[in-house]
Amino acid sequence: MAHRPDTLTGAPLGRESAYPERYDPGLLFAIPRAANRAPLGIAAGDLPFVGEDEWHAFELSWLDARGKPVVAVARFRLPADSPNLIESKSWKLYLNGFNQTRFDSRERVVATLRRDLGDAAGRPISVDLLAVDDAELAPRALPGECIDGLDIAVDDYTPNADLLRAGPDSVAETLHSHLLKSNCPVTGQPDWGSVLIRYRGPRLDREGLLRYLIGFRQHQDFHEHCVEHIFTDLMERASPERLLVMARYVRRGGLDISPWRATPCETPPLPLRLARQ
Repeated sequence: MAHRPDTLTGAPLGRESAYPERYDPGLLFAIPRAANRAPLGIAAGDLPFVGEDEWHAFELSWLDARGKPVVAVARFRLPADSPNLIESKSWKLYLNGFNQTRFDSRERVVATLRRDLGDAAGRPISVDLLAVDDAELAPRALPGECIDGLDIAVDDYTPNADLLRAGPDSVAETLHSHLLKSNCPVTGQPDWGSVLIRYRGPRLDREGLLRYLIGFRQHQDFHEHCVEHIFTDLMERASPERLLVMARYVRRGGLDISPWRATPCETPPLPLRLARQ
């Protein structure tokens, strides 16, 4: 499933763009989530999951009131029920506009980011500024068992939910893979990532699950929609009582994104960043 092109009309993604050095909230480009949720059977206002899109921005800088540069790493969390996601290149251009803009305090920077990004997303978002050497940014390992060592043959690189099978016995387990890869729906650039699946319910066939995840290798879609795709396929094919799907995508252009979707009451292991991010 490729992204619907009409939702990207006018987006800076895939186009040559000048990088501004002055603050301009008009650079942010919102993309309605509904267009890509409809083919998954997800109706607006009736989401089968809870979740967030967690972003880290590593190239954030501004000037203080006296003109001295300040640097920080910003963490943003957009709720999955926001009507819009924000296109990543427009986000980078917007943040670049802070470089030569003066703010009288860190609190003013945070307030500005919350207002502008919340307006674009259509919901309030969380904003935290971290020091570049903050311990929360140190790489950690994904919890659970890695299934990448399974000895399997693969010849299909498109998502195939028929590969997802579950047995009669019920388990509670956490699995992960570092073999997730999808492609930008506009530029075709590869998006590398790791995915964690935590569930309670019928035991998933691990070989089928790994083949299914590898099947995203030539798939074109945004990070958020890939996670929703995986979540909805697992719910339909395995019917778990509880489910969490979380992806940690490799940083590109100073931004990384880690969407997660879950059944109610499930929460991800946060804060958590991987070495590739």
